[in-house]
Amino acid sequence: MREYFDIIVIGGGPAGLTAAIYARRAGKSVLVLEKASVGGQIAASPQVDNFPGCPGISGAELADRLYAQVEDLGARMELEEALSVENGPVKTVTTDYGAYTCGALILATGMKHRSLGLDREETLPGVSFCAVCDGAFYKGKDAAVCGGGNTALQDALFLSDLCRHVTVIHRRGQLRGDPILAEAVKKRKNVTILLDTVVESLLGGEALTGLLLKNTVTGETRELAVDGLFQAVGQQPEGVLAQALGVANDAGFIPAGEDCLTPVPGVFAAGDCRVKEVRQLTTACADGAVAALAACKYCG
Repeated sequence: MREYFDIIVIGGGPAGLTAAIYARRAGKSVLVLEKASVGGQIAASPQVDNFPGCPGISGAELADRLYAQVEDLGARMELEEALSVENGPVKTVTTDYGAYTCGALILATGMKHRSLGLDREETLPGVSFCAVCDGAFYKGKDAAVCGGGNTALQDALFLSDLCRHVTVIHRRGQLRGDPILAEAVKKRKNVTILLDTVVESLLGGEALTGLLLKNTVTGETRELAVDGLFQAVGQQPEGVLAQALGVANDAGFIPAGEDCLTPVPGVFAAGDCRVKEVRQLTTACADGAVAALAACKYCG
């Protein structure tokens, strides 16, 4: 017989973990399913300065604190990938390890890294999405960061303390990240910023040795020798389950309002997978609280 929970939360990032905290405090049985690592993408951030009450905390430590709180409250956490959801008054979630049933479902599936669409991008050693995870491999070497937002700038700052030289490559004419981060990057003597530039291809045989770059204004191409490339060119929603349930748009985002309700009774959306203007750590946690309270009300 499949194990039953009042609420199943798919996604173990800040939104999902906050939802679990609120649901457990309301006395509901809760299962959190996370396919990768607890904390979501914030766990890879070297420093979080905009979470109230926790200035300067690392993303990993913040994720650990959230997880510990969820565990202390008695929620169940399983590192399993949710593969499908069978809708109904009692919903069935099938994972890569088994299946569970629930009365209410919270989709807090978050976002995934957007790729550059280059050949060998997923397989060539030297290409990474996580500077914190892999930056130490390039100590004393040359690296490049592709992107112009906050993540790219944070990666560049982190890598500049390890690498001999860091090149920031951005396709637009100006950086998109917070001005305070942009100024910090510009002050680093071992960082070069290339604007209006895209990566055309990856160079190297068994491992990355360089990049073929193209200036989008002049059309000029040139090679840049690097040992590592860190991609930070944006994200896209983890929308497969939501689309299968019929609650997501063509892009994979869930058009739920601030009440976190979807058109399907008993299914709620929280965090970056929801259509909204602001995607921040604090707004993800807020969604988690709202979705959990709505799910608790639905369960009765």
